[in-house]
Amino acid sequence: MKTKTRILLGALAPALPLCLALCLPCPAFAADAPAQQQEPLAPATVRPERVILNLTADPATGMAVTWRSAPGLPGQVQYAKATSSPDFVKAPLTVAANTDDATLPVREDPAFRAAYHSAVLTGLEPDTVYAYRVGDGAHWSEWFQFRTAAREGKPFRFIYMGDMQNQILSEASRTLRMAFRQAGDAAFTIHAGDLINRHDSDAEWGEWFASGGFLYAQTPQMPTPGNHEYVRDEAARAGSSINGQWRRQFTLPENGPAELPASRETSWYTDYQGLRLISIDSMQVDRDETARKAIVKWLDGLLAKNPNRWTVLFLHFPLFSSEPGRDNPKVRAALKPLIDKYHVDLVLQGHDHGYARGAIGKDGPSADDAGTTYAVSVAGPKMYDVGSLPWARKSASRTQAYQVIDVSPAALTYRAYTATGEPLDAVTLHKP
Repeated sequence: MKTKTRILLGALAPALPLCLALCLPCPAFAADAPAQQQEPLAPATVRPERVILNLTADPATGMAVTWRSAPGLPGQVQYAKATSSPDFVKAPLTVAANTDDATLPVREDPAFRAAYHSAVLTGLEPDTVYAYRVGDGAHWSEWFQFRTAAREGKPFRFIYMGDMQNQILSEASRTLRMAFRQAGDAAFTIHAGDLINRHDSDAEWGEWFASGGFLYAQTPQMPTPGNHEYVRDEAARAGSSINGQWRRQFTLPENGPAELPASRETSWYTDYQGLRLISIDSMQVDRDETARKAIVKWLDGLLAKNPNRWTVLFLHFPLFSSEPGRDNPKVRAALKPLIDKYHVDLVLQGHDHGYARGAIGKDGPSADDAGTTYAVSVAGPKMYDVGSLPWARKSASRTQAYQVIDVSPAALTYRAYTATGEPLDAVTLHKP
């Protein structure tokens, strides 16, 4: 596994059936498309591909970038403060990336090789636009741009996506792209797990990266893992472990529970302009009692000592399901007491392939500002039934959706839209 390279530039950082949970072959759902004939896997190229940004623990002074290339090539990042003139290209800073030249057995090729590169840029200036490109010194990507976070609680927006998972490029991509068409100025995007369907399919990961294309290289993507990012692992306490692509393809904050190495880059948090954003690895909470205790202890500390005005928690397994007969009682019992105790504002979830949103307090369903707002959403085309939900103020079945959340010191406004851009749901939260 790669060890992140950090560059300091001070002057310039019921649950799913077991077969599904472990990504084993399962009977097809009625809504699933027929299996497609597998095409030969294209090799990694000398030109940088799958370029993606991720926020760091301090997004005002740092940014992480990850990409891959053909094996045997080094990785470099060139960057500079962006200017309205093209002169920024004359004297960029050049830093070496960490390179994991790996043979990674994937579904299509047990001997697949690629070089996975990552770098964490630190010492950046807050609220500043930077231009950057990645490559090996001879083959370069185009120049991309990103903006660091402001130090103060400046208003911003972010996008929330549920499971893309199935027919990712052919059908799920329209939801993601419509979200960017609606909110192209989003500071980042969160993904509530199950980005792909088969954990070890490089072709499916290729579809996920193609769905976002250059957008992933300009807007940080912040995923939490779902059960489909896990692989059966008899040596793991939970019986499964995060797949080999996760830590190679993403460079996420490494500030999860210190005593739980299995949650590195799966449970994490970052503070962004008055918002504390927390990813919870729900597979670890659901399947591993030791991990559950460690994550609960860690989360308690994050919520007890939180200097931010707003708190958003996101995970894959919902505390409250939108689909009849599906429930995650271990996850709910572990997390809801802390959510209620510390008045978490918003809990964003995936997994159930339907839409539902409502407020729930300590004693049950409540008015929007009287309890925590919970939402379940799906971006891809696979659909489950949506039941009669006493907790939901709004629900919808067979609806691909995306969500845009606007954050300011005065209010947090959550809006849901269908994949065609039609308004689906909205709620505004206030604090005294």
